[in-house]
Amino acid sequence: MQNKWQQDQWVRPNLKRYRKLLCLVFFLGVITILCGVGLMFVAGYLISRTATHPYNILVVYVPVLLTRAFGIGRPAFKYLERINSHNWVLKITSSLRKRLYVTLESSALFLSEQFQSGKLLGFLADDIDHLENFYLRTIFPIVVAYLTGIVLLIGLGIVSWPYALVMFVLFVIILVVIPLLSQSIQGATRVRQRELVQDSYQRLTDATFGIADWMISGRETEFVQTVRKQDEPAGKLNRKANLFEWNRDFVVKLLFGLMIMVTIGWAALALTGHQESANYATAFTLGIFPLMDSFGAVPQAAEEGPMYQESLNRLNDLSRQVKPQPVKPEHLPAPQSLQKIHFENVSFHYPKTDTDIIQQVSFTVPAGQSLAIIGPSGVGKTTLLELLTGSLVPTQGQVWFDQLPAHDLQAVADQWFSVLDQQPFLFNTTIMNNVRIGNEQATDDDVKKAIQEVGLADLVNELPDGLETDVSENGVRLSGGQRQRLALARILLQDNPVVVLDEPTVGLDPITEQQLITTINRVLAGKTMIWVTHHLQGLNHVNQIIFLENGHLKMQGTPAELYRTNERYRNLYRMDLGE
Repeated sequence: MQNKWQQDQWVRPNLKRYRKLLCLVFFLGVITILCGVGLMFVAGYLISRTATHPYNILVVYVPVLLTRAFGIGRPAFKYLERINSHNWVLKITSSLRKRLYVTLESSALFLSEQFQSGKLLGFLADDIDHLENFYLRTIFPIVVAYLTGIVLLIGLGIVSWPYALVMFVLFVIILVVIPLLSQSIQGATRVRQRELVQDSYQRLTDATFGIADWMISGRETEFVQTVRKQDEPAGKLNRKANLFEWNRDFVVKLLFGLMIMVTIGWAALALTGHQESANYATAFTLGIFPLMDSFGAVPQAAEEGPMYQESLNRLNDLSRQVKPQPVKPEHLPAPQSLQKIHFENVSFHYPKTDTDIIQQVSFTVPAGQSLAIIGPSGVGKTTLLELLTGSLVPTQGQVWFDQLPAHDLQAVADQWFSVLDQQPFLFNTTIMNNVRIGNEQATDDDVKKAIQEVGLADLVNELPDGLETDVSENGVRLSGGQRQRLALARILLQDNPVVVLDEPTVGLDPITEQQLITTINRVLAGKTMIWVTHHLQGLNHVNQIIFLENGHLKMQGTPAELYRTNERYRNLYRMDLGE
């Protein structure tokens, strides 16, 4: 554990960097608690002293002033502690998020090989928040409670060492024994709770990404069941954790009750021999109560420690990962020289998982031909596309672009691949600028020609500002088919040899869908096209179809061959037509 802490690159450097501010916050935290103790102590003395009818008001004048001082000092120091602690947290948060974003940006493609989308988003959402809470819910309450306990024990030792010794034993039970027991018993439960939450987050994210697939295949009920799969076990763990916390807090309160009884017993023996000393009996007893909030938070803070350790380990592992070096662009062939794409016995699974998402897949797509990938949701179609574009590296086999592995093209991927997906993003600018994103060197005539090719010329001519019309954020002023055609015009300007079409017609009405398919086939003739779709109708134009199921190739061939020889394909085709 100590070695891991010394190698930590996330929390430890920030604690060291802002150590002066952190020490100030700890100091203010201790002073705040001591002011609370002092307020109750002096109030107890004042109540007891005034009950004896002091002969002179000056006898209680000093306790009255101290009551005011502690009463004002407690919220004042609390306010200063909150300001400085929030300042410290904001500094730490800024540093942590900057480091995370830089790490992710420099390793984006590498990370896609290590994490599924849902897990990566859960990773982003949870880990930094956990490290922020590591201070707020673990470091601060534990350190402040320990420092306060040390100060009080020193003071009690001066007054009465036997009483201080008994209080030391009770402090150790509350601040050390119970937190360690709580961590050992509840630590694994907390980690498991977090795993279930992350799994639910991953399921929800991945299912939402493919929600159109679920709806098209009529599996809405299965979608809900998939997303809510971990609800019941998570609920059981929550109930178990809540029951343990209730019992633990009850035991802590019993120990504070014992602490009060000990104080009363000690006061009865040591402070009742003289009237002046008897006035302090109430003071010592009432001084115990402010410690409940401070000391009572320590077991909960220790219990959550393993959860923060998991986040810290994962972030440090991420920093230590060795990123693969991409091939230099000057050593790569020209995109126009592509002869074929070949999947050779390709299998893939994410690290720390045993199940292959893709299993022993092989097929070839000659340059200039088209391939349609079909199959139900969650069978690996998107993973196959990521392997094709080199975003993922096969765990077995290889994806070849002629004699070159697909992953080696990452440095020049923008020159090889164009992508048209379900929801192409349009920026809040003009039609001209949105299309020119495909090729910033394109002339106005090139843009106009591309728009003409995709069938948007009439629409543009009808607009008051023509090509200078603002489409608003994400093209909200355009219909779904018009947005897809605008994105298609970008692809024409890019003029890349490989075009990936990931469900581009989802959400369109049948007439618009057929028109878009016709346009795509016309304007992209001669390109190597890879289609991912659920619809079998409209695929008569493709050169080859493969059907994925549970990561395996179940069908492969031309549309005519499959319809003639494969009964399952014929049934799927008829179902797609609604027959």
